[in-house]
Amino acid sequence: MNAFFQSLLQTLFPSTCACCGDVLMAGENQICINCLSSLTVTGYSAHDDNHTERLLAGRIPLQKATSIYVFRQGNTVQQLIHSMKFHGNSELCLLMGRQMGLELLQSGRFDDIDVIVPVPQHWRRRLQRGYNQSELLCRGISQIMRRPVNTRALVRHRNTHQQSLQASDDREENVKDAFSVHRPDDFRGKHILLVDDVLTTGATLGSCCDALLSLNNLKISIATLSVAR
Repeated sequence: MNAFFQSLLQTLFPSTCACCGDVLMAGENQICINCLSSLTVTGYSAHDDNHTERLLAGRIPLQKATSIYVFRQGNTVQQLIHSMKFHGNSELCLLMGRQMGLELLQSGRFDDIDVIVPVPQHWRRRLQRGYNQSELLCRGISQIMRRPVNTRALVRHRNTHQQSLQASDDREENVKDAFSVHRPDDFRGKHILLVDDVLTTGATLGSCCDALLSLNNLKISIATLSVAR
């Protein structure tokens, strides 16, 4: 499509910001510059013993962990996550995955990752949504870090209730034994990066790791787009 028709389409059907709804200006992609600058960055990726690592410590034998943004009720990060999960914005998922990849790469702490693994969805949830937002985050990370994405080995075999609708005390029970490894040879001897969109209590990631740790000679690191504070 040539520049004239692209300009015409933008005039007739202007792209809007996934967070605030304002019309995007030239050079903006998915998010306007004002919303992008208002995303609260954690700065965890470059540091050991960060908040995400402490939150998961004791329940998961981690190599490293990080979260890129701070998720709070009503903030721009929450609007971003809702657009990714509930408004069908798959391109935004890829964009934020690339943002994650840039931060992970710049930190230098995740250079020995072998494979990137999304927290899996049950097939019914994927059919309803049309995609797994964590998988698309992984695809974006992969474009930057040049590591393969594996979506086949770790599976969610039980269709759990949505975690955000569960009380904190019920979340671990909701996802208990919900995951299994179907292709163990894909992961043996590897350092995997497990990826999700939001870290709250860590129940979902912990349940994933319970399944993964049945394998020998496996190292696990974790990256989430955001962490609830």
